[in-house]
Amino acid sequence: MDKTVAIILAGGVGSRLGWETPKQFVKIAGKKVIEHTLDVFETHPLVDEVYVVINPYYYDYFLETILPKYKKITKVLKGGSTRQESSKIGVYAIDDNSVEKVLIHDAVRPLITKDIITNVIKALDVHCAVDVVIPAIDTIVVSDGRTILRIPNRKFLYQGQTPQGFRREVILKAHKLAEDEGFNQATDDCSLVLRYNLCDVHVVSGSVTNVKFTYNVDYYVLDRLFQLRGEYLINENTTKVEIESKLSNLKDKVIVVFGGTSGIGEKIVEIAKHYGARTYAFSRKTGVDVSNPDSIDEALKSVYEKEGTIDYIVNTAGTLKMGSLESREITDIVEEVNINFLGSVFVTKLGLKYIRNGGSIILFGSSSYTRGRMNYSIYSATKAGLVNFVQAVSDEVSDREIKISIIVPERTKTPMRLKNFGKEPDETLLMPETVAYVTLLALVSGVTGLPIHVRKDVEEKILRKIGFITT
Repeated sequence: MDKTVAIILAGGVGSRLGWETPKQFVKIAGKKVIEHTLDVFETHPLVDEVYVVINPYYYDYFLETILPKYKKITKVLKGGSTRQESSKIGVYAIDDNSVEKVLIHDAVRPLITKDIITNVIKALDVHCAVDVVIPAIDTIVVSDGRTILRIPNRKFLYQGQTPQGFRREVILKAHKLAEDEGFNQATDDCSLVLRYNLCDVHVVSGSVTNVKFTYNVDYYVLDRLFQLRGEYLINENTTKVEIESKLSNLKDKVIVVFGGTSGIGEKIVEIAKHYGARTYAFSRKTGVDVSNPDSIDEALKSVYEKEGTIDYIVNTAGTLKMGSLESREITDIVEEVNINFLGSVFVTKLGLKYIRNGGSIILFGSSSYTRGRMNYSIYSATKAGLVNFVQAVSDEVSDREIKISIIVPERTKTPMRLKNFGKEPDETLLMPETVAYVTLLALVSGVTGLPIHVRKDVEEKILRKIGFITT
């Protein structure tokens, strides 16, 4: 079988940042930058093996703390003093003659997408070298540092990204020729192929969000992009067998659901039971108020004493009260903040006392978290606050391998929405079952620190197609 190997270059020292920690090991959105990158390649069906070329000073650290999380990493190599040398180390390490395609990717491009990787791999069926590019937005000038020498036509200018892809024999020959020449100034691998005129380099489209973490400002850009992009757990390639396999992991798991007696929470409990989970539903109907920490603690303690463990905790409890800020009563505002924001804070804080290491906590936000909505400003603000809360806490609990994420569904057909907006056309609303399925997939997926999106035109459409949603 012809194999595809991805070489992840993580040998940088972070000199441009001036930080003590190399940028590939900086945490963003709940994970180290390199972990975000590796996650994409680890789960890509067309990538067979991953090699990591690491900063030598962090070699043992990588082996101990990151390597055990990944099955596809078959080699961890100590990087060189330049990018070209690190790339050569990775290419020279390929000793399996069944490897036909080689991808080379910067570890500090954590927002790489599976689609871009797929397009590079498929292009290698026809071409011997492939680069990922986006059109140059700014005017590019050629200068000697004092005056402009010329301004090239922007129509022909592109910005290169990674991964770059190669047939194995081509990139191997390129590095051997560079070694023979003593050339060591290449900033990327496609330039070597062109330098020695080995073949044409085909281009495929990249993405403006495939940002390379280079300067301090990039940290904040990536942080925001992760928050806005979030995570999608179902796509057009998702199959019924795949979902069934993932949900089978719920068997015998102990799940506590706050807000679990109506709406989305009720559906989560119902579906989880179907897959063999031991579920416990709490709400005001059962005498548990999420705005009361003592009430939450008693509920969690009762489950823990009975089961001896808690695997997953979900909080769907929430309230929405319409009206302009000027017209709202202070007591109303306080109650909404207490339920929507502090309730989730309390559930999380107290849940950490009981949940097992490696467990998951899921909170609920809203697709409106990216901007405030007129006449429900408090609701929008609390949901936006929870996204930041999840992002922060995911870092705090990462040493226990506890995952915490937030579901941000589009408008959903729930009793709360019916109460505030009246009857709306079903075709405009998500079914609560859709949100419940995505929530349960989130519990077993290992996603942490990110908003998880649920959309009618994506998740629900696919769940209907493969038979999970029938109403």
